[in-house]
This record gives sequence, C-alpha cells and structure tokens, in this order.
Amino acid sequence: MKLSDNAKITLAKRYLMKDAGGGILETPEQMLKRVAANIAHVDCLYYGKSEEETQKIESSFFEVMNNLEFLPNSPTLMNAGREFQQLSACFVLPIEDSIESIFETLKHMALVQKTGGGTGFAFDRLRPAGDFVKSTFGVASGPISFLKIYDSGTEAVKQGGSRRGASMGTLPYDHPDIVDFVTCKESDLDITNFNISVTVSDSFMEKVRGDDPDPDYYLVNPRTKNPHIDPETGNLKRMNARGLFQLILERAWRNGEPGIIFIDRMNEFNPTPHLGKYETSNPCGEQPLLPYEACCLGSINLGLMVNSKIQVDWDRLRKVVHTAVHFEDNVIDASQYAIPQITKMHQGNRKIGIGVMGWHDMLVRLGFCYDSIKALKLAEKVMSFINQEAKKKSVELALKRGVFPNFKDSIYDTGKEEDRVRNATRTTIAPTGTISIIAGASSGIEPYFSIAFARKNVLGGIDLLEVNPLFMEIAKRDGFYSMELEKRIVESGSVQNDKQVPEEIQNIFKNALEIDYTWHVRHQAAFQKYTDNAVSKTINLPFNASLKELDEAIKLSWKSGCKGITVYRNCSRASQVLNIGIPGKDESLKTPIIPKINGTTKKNCPECG
Repeated sequence: MKLSDNAKITLAKRYLMKDAGGGILETPEQMLKRVAANIAHVDCLYYGKSEEETQKIESSFFEVMNNLEFLPNSPTLMNAGREFQQLSACFVLPIEDSIESIFETLKHMALVQKTGGGTGFAFDRLRPAGDFVKSTFGVASGPISFLKIYDSGTEAVKQGGSRRGASMGTLPYDHPDIVDFVTCKESDLDITNFNISVTVSDSFMEKVRGDDPDPDYYLVNPRTKNPHIDPETGNLKRMNARGLFQLILERAWRNGEPGIIFIDRMNEFNPTPHLGKYETSNPCGEQPLLPYEACCLGSINLGLMVNSKIQVDWDRLRKVVHTAVHFEDNVIDASQYAIPQITKMHQGNRKIGIGVMGWHDMLVRLGFCYDSIKALKLAEKVMSFINQEAKKKSVELALKRGVFPNFKDSIYDTGKEEDRVRNATRTTIAPTGTISIIAGASSGIEPYFSIAFARKNVLGGIDLLEVNPLFMEIAKRDGFYSMELEKRIVESGSVQNDKQVPEEIQNIFKNALEIDYTWHVRHQAAFQKYTDNAVSKTINLPFNASLKELDEAIKLSWKSGCKGITVYRNCSRASQVLNIGIPGKDESLKTPIIPKINGTTKKNCPECG
C-alpha cells in the first residue's frame, strides 16, 4: 500500500489489531488480508463456492483495497475477522413514547456504538414537555431532556476502543417542542455527541418560500395526534413557518446546527414503503433508514479512475463497482448484529451504499474546475454510471442468490427482470472522513477544504497537518515548486493570487471557502440525482457569510432535489475539525469572536480578512 504518514498514523491509532498492552499486531497489508479473507469466506459458507473460487474472490477483494481503489466503512476494517464482527456503519433505532422504550433503546444504542456503528434517532413520538402523563398523573419532561440523556450515554461509550460514538437526533417541524429543539445546542459544549436536524415537509418549504399564502400551521401533539393545546392559554398552538425557518437560519449561522432533512423527498425514494416511512437518518445524513435498519457503506477512489490519456477510465471504474457491490453484499452475511431486530431488518432489505471519495482529485487530474458546468456534467455522468453498474451487479447477484427477502410489494416488484435486485439500495455518498485519509484522497464529493490544513484532535488528541499531495506533485512536475511556495501555502491554505502558481492551476485548486455556495449545492444535487440513498455534503461558507446566503442555499437545495442540507460557516465554533494553516499559529482561529446576528459586534475572521 502506498500510504502517507498521516494514513499510517490513522491506521495505527484506530484500525490495526493490538495486544492488551496496546502493541500493534498487524501491518496494514495484514489488516486488508484479514478483512478480505473474512468477507470472501461468505461465498464458501453460504453460496457454495469452492475453496479455489473463494480464494480468487478473496484476492479480488484484497486487490481493490490494497490499490486504494475501494475501501469499506470503518467498522468493517476494524472488526472483520475479530471478536465483535459488527461491520455496518449506519443504524436507526426507534423510540416509542414510554419510559420502557426510551431506556431500552438507550441500551441498544450502547451495544451498537461500542462496535463502531453510528446511530440515528427520531424523537418524533415523544410527547412534549409539560404534557400529561396518565400513569403517574405528572407531566412529561419532553424530547430534549431525553436527547441529553442519550448524549451522555454516547459520551460514556467509546466505540470498540477506537472512536467516540456519533448520533443524529431529529424532530419534525410541527412538534410542540420544536423551538426548544432548534436552540438546544446553544453552546459548543452542549450535546456534543449528536448532530441535530429538523425534518421538514414540502408543505413547510412551500410556506417558507411564499408559495402557500398561509404561512402558519398547527403544531401537533404526538400523543394525541391532534393539534397541540397550549397549556398556558388553552388555545390551539400555531407556528409561523417563516419565523421557524428564520430561527433555524440564525442557529445554523452561529454554529452549523441544526441541519435540515427534507423528509418527503427521502420518502419519495423509499424502496420499501410497505414496511414503513423514513423518519430520520444516520449521523451524517446520507443514509435514511427505517427503524432497526442498518446499512454497510464503502467508497470508490475516483482520483485513481483517470487513465494516462487524461480521461475517465470507465472499464476500471466498472470493475471496481462490481467488486465493491459483491464485497458489501457479503458484508451483510458476515456481520453479527448487536440485537436480533437489526439482523432481521438488514438481512431483509440488504441495503448497501457504494459511494465515492477523491472527487476533487479526479477533477484536478482532468483539469476541470470544481466551480464549472463541466464538473457538474461529469458528476452526473460518473454517478449515473456507478448507479447503473451497481444495479447490474445487484441483479446478477439476485440471479444466483435471490432477491432481498422483503422484495414483494417493494418498488422493484414490477415483474421486470432488470428490477429483480439483491439489494434494496446500492448507492450512498458518505463523508469518508478517515478512510479518505487512508486512501490519500479528497473526502467524499467535497472540494479541498484547504490546500494545507490541520485536522484537530482527530485521533485521541493528535493533530494531523496535511499539505495537498496532488498540488505538490503538479508543482514539482511543472517546475514551479519551491520551499518558499510550500511555506506560503502552509501558512495561508490557499494558492489564489500567488504569482508563482500558474493561473490555470490556481483555478483547479480553489478551496471550499473560495468556491461560491451555489456550486456546493449544485454538486450535491448532481450526485443526488443518481444516488439511491442520500448525499453527505457540507455547504462550507466563509466566516463573513450572510444569513441571506444561508437562506438561499437551503432553498436552492430543496428546489434542486437534495434530500437534506448542512451549512457550516468557517470559524463559527470555538473548535472545529479542519483548520486552515499551522495549528496554534493564530489563537484567534481557535476562539473566534462570533458576531451577533444584528452585526453590532462584527469581527472579521483572520482567515477571511
């Protein structure tokens, strides 16, 4: 494996097997052999392949991982062939409106998270604070109180000794406690293990945009399923859609939360509506799931899918997609789940999520600017190809292994041979945090956050400084590299307006904060068009971005077909994972003064000027 120093650190810290004293017991290649052997054995164990055939399959699995063309989600790399053998990344656990259910789900959360899984929760069914509790003749404490309990539980469970748990908490726009939910992460120190998102309907967005002349709507008590009666006034409680949307904007502007999930859009593409509706997603929003569902993910390194003729290598990409689908279908059978309900749902729908990383790397190798129509057209072409090939391979597997057990009455139950798939979903765009570090690839479909940056505290307190290796390669190849140039990039994180860097190179190496937010949203929409599940994408904005820009970004994402959106204004939190330049170089980057909404205490971010 061609690994960077940061990749080696990441593997040693999180992935490689260790003895009781923390000594490393395997090399990266041995890790991949462990994983490949474990996943390939499924062909022999369940599908009648001979030892010789299984060995060939194992070799193909090892090859795509060793070449860094494809990597599965972290739990597979960590756990395959080991004690836990829990290999999926994403889970959704249901919470019913009772103390018994709330704390039973809390236990299930702990069991899932200790093996490396991320969990999503819809707090939709919990009665609002102050509501009547018949069994005790008391009053309910409301969903936010239990969200905080779940957050504390997540803090206490370290996933497999490798990574801290992560969760998603959602509440619908018409829940009586929605205002308290939107504002519950007032400080960076509040509810630190949860991402939160508001689930909104199309009718809500129509009211926000003014398409519906009545901007108000009733809040609904989930206990009674009727409009909520305000306990103070005795009146039916109504909410102004534009007012709530403005509050969401202000909170997201301050610290990036809450995000928004377009729940009707997600359910429009639910492959098994006969089993229920989507209510929430996994922690990063890319995987809508039914209660007790899971999904195993894996990502293809697009930066390696460019041939010597500076063209997309479609044959190589096809081969990797087919291998990845086979691999992930095997993962479902190889995995041991924390509770039987998850086993039943995941094996019943057999959802997998093949995604991508290295998208900006591919664009650079082709000479395309991220903020260009050419890039958007290629995004659609590449993801359409991946989606089609993934479905073809799933149909091929179904001929040999059978369709997924819950196939009847699904959207694929059409009577057409080309719809008889093995997997209810095949594609997902994940954020690829640590596996993109291992692969030396740009993360997911994101533009480069910076040409040089520090990842803060990602490995138990270790900071990783990264200088874009592709830029360094091109600078040395084209003869404009110098130590002085590298020093300037490390300090600024940018190559824009650097006279030593050719203009065409500056253009293809714009970073996330130098690309207008509309291009961020349009890239998300382009990939979403051909993705079964959803797309994880952060709409990164500079420190001085306005509320109007956030407003327009969210409305554009809904209008253009995205299933959700997360916006983040740089330096809007006292601590963030990715930081431009040298750690500690400017203390104000660590503790920025956040300007008030009304602008009375405006202070410019050092990065933005």
